[in-house]
Amino acid sequence: MAESDPVVTLDNVTVAYGKSVALREVTASFAAGAVGLLGPNGAGKSTMIKSLLGFVAPATGRMRVLGLDVAASPLDIRARVGYMPESDAHIPGMNAVSFVAYCGELAGLPRVDAMQRAHEMLFYVGLGEERYRNVETYSTGMKQRIKLAQALVHDPDLLFLDEPTNGMDPKGRDEMLELVRDLGHNKGVNLILSSHLLPDVEYTCDHVVVMDKGRVAVHGPIDGLKQPRGRVFELRVKTRTADIEPFLERLRAAGLDPHATDEDVMRVFVPGEAGARELFALAAAEHAQVRHLRPSVPTLEDVFAHAVGEE
Repeated sequence: MAESDPVVTLDNVTVAYGKSVALREVTASFAAGAVGLLGPNGAGKSTMIKSLLGFVAPATGRMRVLGLDVAASPLDIRARVGYMPESDAHIPGMNAVSFVAYCGELAGLPRVDAMQRAHEMLFYVGLGEERYRNVETYSTGMKQRIKLAQALVHDPDLLFLDEPTNGMDPKGRDEMLELVRDLGHNKGVNLILSSHLLPDVEYTCDHVVVMDKGRVAVHGPIDGLKQPRGRVFELRVKTRTADIEPFLERLRAAGLDPHATDEDVMRVFVPGEAGARELFALAAAEHAQVRHLRPSVPTLEDVFAHAVGEE
């Protein structure tokens, strides 16, 4: 594989569980480096990872991981990737260093090398002082860390991280994201981070593939996606009836894309060269007072909301 080649490709992949279609004619590629697989719960992210690992066979389509065909070489692929599953996959009765070393042996490392790497990886993820404790005594955050350690123990060419911050407190979540960012940006590890949390992906990844209802909604470099052909404004208005929906409908009819926020300030994407003047004109037409208006920097949240059609 050349460095510029994608590490993962999917070509017209459909995966169904009975009558339920989890992936629908998905065609996508994942560049080398840190790539986010982003989407709401149920979008098909975990199914995609399991399919790429050869655990789930697609009804149609072809997939390649690290240049290898998934249908023809699933075991070769698994030997070269690390997988941090969403659900716990520990072995009760084993201490952390024995468990991680055992995972290394399963990946093909000699026993002595596996044990040495297990110690190194547990120190790397912050469990060095706790490595002789049995895994079932670990907290949720510690169990997440040990899952990362076992995914790294055999020095894989590609990491699949499925919701790595699940169940973690804010401090532990920040520390996990620092580890993921370090792996992707300082250690040069190729990784695919599956998450429904926008800030996690924006902080750790350079590229993103956004999933929605089993399809790819949008994909590309995050910086490029955050620079749409248009401008984003923060806007707050006061209407005569206190009902803002007619104003929102007028914005949408004019081709603008408004999205509510947690506060009373909405974010409005104004396409093309139009800007604040058009917002003032539309507000006047609806007899709405503009109380707050300022340009805003597009975020991945804008990209995500636009891609999955959130209102």
